[in-house]
Amino acid sequence: MALFDVIQYDGDNGTFLWKHPSEDFNMLSQLIVHQSQEAVFLKDGRVLDLFGPGRYTLDSDNLPLLSALVNLPFGGTSPFHCEVYFINKSDQMAIKWGTDSKVEYLEPTYRFPIQIGACGEMSLRVRDSYKLLTRLVGVDDVLTREGLSRYFRSAVITRVKTCLAQYMRESGVSIFEIDSHLEALSQKLQEQLAPDFEEYGLSLERFYVMTVLKPEEDPTYRKFKDLYFRQYADIAEAELRQRVSAIDQATAAQKLTAQAKAMAEKRSIEGYTYQQERTLDVAEAMAGSGGAGALGSMGMELGIMTGVSRQVGQVMDSVLRTPASPPPGTVPPPAASAAAPAEGAAAFCGNCGHAFAGSENFCPKCGGKRSRP
Repeated sequence: MALFDVIQYDGDNGTFLWKHPSEDFNMLSQLIVHQSQEAVFLKDGRVLDLFGPGRYTLDSDNLPLLSALVNLPFGGTSPFHCEVYFINKSDQMAIKWGTDSKVEYLEPTYRFPIQIGACGEMSLRVRDSYKLLTRLVGVDDVLTREGLSRYFRSAVITRVKTCLAQYMRESGVSIFEIDSHLEALSQKLQEQLAPDFEEYGLSLERFYVMTVLKPEEDPTYRKFKDLYFRQYADIAEAELRQRVSAIDQATAAQKLTAQAKAMAEKRSIEGYTYQQERTLDVAEAMAGSGGAGALGSMGMELGIMTGVSRQVGQVMDSVLRTPASPPPGTVPPPAASAAAPAEGAAAFCGNCGHAFAGSENFCPKCGGKRSRP
């Protein structure tokens, strides 16, 4: 086999581990390790010397374990036999996973049996090259993303199926609400899966549940799904009606307030009050319903009411001005007798309500003629 003077990785960045095709090298050969890589020398299945990023000239000084094992000579370009693996220690993202079959469990909210599955992506990083080589790789020359997924497929599926049903049962999350809990479910699954990967020198950097697979073809599932969304649709519709009604009421109130303010400003400009406007409205209504007779009747009624109010005021004034009755046993002094009204004559003016003092034929206040039977 040809001897290589330069030892370096020639693969792509999507590979976790790559074995150099040659196993025979010269002392003083150049070893090139790229950033985020490690180079590991193995002899007879034993992990010996490890190199981080950099450029190295191989000799007995930087290969102490290998030198002690194969008795490498000091100096010269003597050949030696070993295996060299390059480990990619960068994050390997978007590694897909998915359940091979659906898990059956009892839906916690509506209590009907259902079968669900899940799928998503994860991100892995090599933390311990020694563990990866000794516990996982074995005799493989390359470890790709797809190969790593196959190694951990059973562990991932088992954990996901168990955790998915357990999470929904313990949290009481309905199957119709699970999509809003994917972040919490992903975090819980990452915590449970991390030890499985650490055992092989891998770190589970991220784990995402992207889709929970639902039995859309199951008639029982479709029935409960319709009930669930109809329930919330009815609630949303009722709330919307209430908001629209409140907006309409507020708009009507604002409209009435604006109209009232406009009318008040109009009356103020034209010089009359609301009470005067209402009096005019009543008069117009009476005139429209009964013609001139009704208007005249209304005028007489207003006049009578005016007279009655004046009479009441005068009677009250008379009562207040009348002196108190003398105590029993005393004789009041004689008072001047008022001129008695003519027999059969009215004591008050029928026009203005003024009280006649004597036998006047005309009211001294308004000039109206005194009525006699």
